[in-house]
Amino acid sequence: MTDARADIFANIRRSLGVTGNEATRRMEVADRVARAPRGVIPQRGQVADEARVALFRAQAEAVQATTVAVDSVADVPAAVANYLRDHNLPATIRMGGDLRLTAMPWGDTALELKHGPSDGNDLNAVSHSLCAIAETGTLVMTAGPDNPTTLNFLPDNHIVIVNARDLVGDMEEAWSKVRIAYGKGEMPRVVNFITGPSRSADIGQTMLLGAHGPRSLHVIVVKG
Repeated sequence: MTDARADIFANIRRSLGVTGNEATRRMEVADRVARAPRGVIPQRGQVADEARVALFRAQAEAVQATTVAVDSVADVPAAVANYLRDHNLPATIRMGGDLRLTAMPWGDTALELKHGPSDGNDLNAVSHSLCAIAETGTLVMTAGPDNPTTLNFLPDNHIVIVNARDLVGDMEEAWSKVRIAYGKGEMPRVVNFITGPSRSADIGQTMLLGAHGPRSLHVIVVKG
């Protein structure tokens, strides 16, 4: 801790008449961290099943993402191939080592697969999200060898798979999913919240897609 920061906290403690070592205050902080209580939750995302899938897709498409729903994971490779073909893109994709992805029947397609992080020369990438937020159409991506963060930013076209059962209503529930996946008190190195393709209107207030990442974001929702 820097001296300036220590001075600031010392001044706050003096104004409150505390030292920071009081057992009761420490217990209160530990209890709050352990319980991770929720604040006020908007009602928009508090729907279930098909209504939640529909809300997520509507919110994602409202921010220039495209979406499609498939019945099972076996349908994902064909859905990826169809997207690339329909957009006149090369039949090559890069993905990480996520077992949910590698177990899919990619051999049923003519797609060329590459594995590992992107070095910036990949046009298309496929990732699997931990979960997604219906309220805002947001994907929750956790970093690691399974789904390298470079795939979220470097390729021009990002295709993301999300299971319908992993759609949550709000950001608070998404963080609960992260805690369950990694364990209480643990976190992945990076968590990216992605809402639509990359964009910026910094220059002349003109919207530009692909400013800081993919120009297109396509989400495949697996219902089964």
